Parts: sequence; C-alpha cells; structure tokens
Amino acid sequence: MEIKMGEKIKALRKQKNISQEVLAQVLGVSFQAVSKWETGACMPEVTMIPAIAGFFEVSTDELFDFNLIEQENKVMDIVGKAADLRNDHPAEAEEILRQGLKQFPGNEILLNNLLYTMRAPERNEEVVTLCKSILEVTKIDECKYDVLRILAETYHAMGYQALVKPTLEQIPEIYFTKLELMADLLEGEEALKAAINQANISRSDLISMTARASKLYREKGEMEKAEDYARLAREVYAMFEGRTDYLGYNDYEKQWLTEDVWPLLEG
Repeated sequence: MEIKMGEKIKALRKQKNISQEVLAQVLGVSFQAVSKWETGACMPEVTMIPAIAGFFEVSTDELFDFNLIEQENKVMDIVGKAADLRNDHPAEAEEILRQGLKQFPGNEILLNNLLYTMRAPERNEEVVTLCKSILEVTKIDECKYDVLRILAETYHAMGYQALVKPTLEQIPEIYFTKLELMADLLEGEEALKAAINQANISRSDLISMTARASKLYREKGEMEKAEDYARLAREVYAMFEGRTDYLGYNDYEKQWLTEDVWPLLEG
C-alpha cells in the first residue's frame, strides 16, 4: 500500500515536471521526506495527504489504487464502529478511526468523523488545523458543510467570534431537503422512511430553536416572550414523549434534549 502511494506521488510529480526539491518546498517538508515517500520507506503524515492531493489537483482516493465500492463499505464499517463509542469512549473511537486512516490515508469521511472524537477544549487548535486541511481538498459537499459547521463551533468556543460568521456564510442556505423530496416523490417504504426521518429532524430542530429563542429573549430581558418560547418547546417535547414508534425519542436524543435543551429553558 505504501509503495503504491509512493509510486503515485512520483508519477504525479513527473507529470507536473517538478523535482522532489520543488515538491518538498511547496508542501513545507524536507527533500528527504519526499524521497522516502516515493521509495515507500515511509508514509506522509495523515494531515499531509489532503495537501498533497490538493497540490496535484486529484482526489485523495486517486493517490491509491483502491476498489472504490469496497473501500466505501470498509470506511462506513469503520465509521459505524467509531460512532458507537464516540460519546462514551471518545479515545477508543479516535483510535479506531486513526487505524482506519492507516489503511485509507486522507479519506475525507474518516477525517470528518475523527473531528467528532476531538471535541474537547484543549484540542481546539488541533481541530481547527484538521478542519482547514480537510476543506482544502474535499470534494464531498456533505463533508465540506459539516466541517465548516464544526470549524465555526470551534471558533466560537475559542472566542474567535469574528471568524464565526465568515465561516458559516460558506454554508449555503437550504430551503428544502433531500429527505423532503424523497418523501414527496418516491413511493412505498422509501418514501415512508424519508418522511419519518425528516419528521424526527424537524421535531428536534423545532425544540432546539425554540429553546434557543427562549434563551436569547431571556438575555434581552424580554421575559414574557422567553417564557412563550419555553412553553412551546415543552409542549412539542411532551407531544412525542412516551411514543414507542419511529417518532419516539431514541436514548441518545433523549439524553441530548435533557442535558442541553432543558437547562436553557430553566435558566
């Protein structure tokens, strides 16, 4: 696997008709590092892969000779295993993803999911660096917009408020979703599944945003409006509490609502 990537880097470099020294200077590494990559003596650092792909104007997948369908299945399996652990055991989830990145270096999906295991204040600088690295090369819209969201949240947490709005403005405003269209235009089980998934998202968004509005009105001193929105959020929550079908809350969502939303309402 390493030799294949080294050979690919060498071939791309020759296509551009540049020397190892020039490539090293562009990437900010030593000439010896590029030489070792090309001979297969070592691999580039994970965070270097997007930069290499970006410089050569290829996808990270093109640096390797993977069967893309097989790779996607393996990547999603890794993501699923990490997702099961990342809330309660983030270090274990991170290790699973980093092992995956050794197998699929520079994979945007794995790197995107890696960010979810690093959401601790002491790692904010590391998160920002990785976000910027992914954004340089990713061609996956879902990945790009998720990374922009995480980057904006991290800037906010670090107190870099002037960077939050420009980051968020790179995310397009969406007035309809794929799930809505699938619910309207597909048929049978596919349409039903899309409708239920969108209903769950819309329900959670309504509770979250009315709770947020309540907090903001409270901060402005407009207590009557704050309580109106708080009451609306409680009523929507109560409508679905206790349901056992697909519109009922799962354990993770109930935990999120309890730990995040209700303190805002009671504050």
